[in-house]
Amino acid sequence: MDCLERSHIALEGAAEVSILARFEGTAITRLRTATPECEIDAGGLPVLWLENVKADDSATWLASLVNATNADTRDRNNRVTKPALVALGMTEGQTASRALVNIARNHPATGVRNDALFWLSQRAGDSLAVGAIAEAIEKDPDTAVRRQAVFALSQLPKDESVPKLIDVAKNNRNAAVRQQAMFWLGQSNDPRALKFFEDVLLK
Repeated sequence: MDCLERSHIALEGAAEVSILARFEGTAITRLRTATPECEIDAGGLPVLWLENVKADDSATWLASLVNATNADTRDRNNRVTKPALVALGMTEGQTASRALVNIARNHPATGVRNDALFWLSQRAGDSLAVGAIAEAIEKDPDTAVRRQAVFALSQLPKDESVPKLIDVAKNNRNAAVRQQAMFWLGQSNDPRALKFFEDVLLK
């Protein structure tokens, strides 16, 4: 199932996103998102179109696809898991936020936890997101995920991110995590970050 973009320039982001799923029997073999600007080419295959799906129901279904491990191959990861996580990240509401938090905490795959943290960082003002990112920095068993969590923290609004990055840079027990926090503080050009570096250099 392909999406054919119409030849016009969108001045604003789409307010709605469609989720396209290809089934073989009862198994999903491919998932992708599409905006209303896409004309769907199903290649002659039958299409069942569901409308007025609630965001919470969509989030629950997408999370179940991400968390399914019965066919966790690289091909399925690229065709189903990653697109489902993208769609989940674009879904509004607390059900989607809670699902992303659960994935960031508990999914066995490092890459999936990383991606969940990125999408949490895009949910500015969501206390669940901020808490999950901070928890990953402190508790995730994989240093690569903890570094990704620091990056996710840097993507939050500066009034949220800069004080927390300074705290991580000062107090985290992992040297690689502290280094990552200092890197993103350096990229922020925030006066509080500059003051922190001054204090470090003068000690």
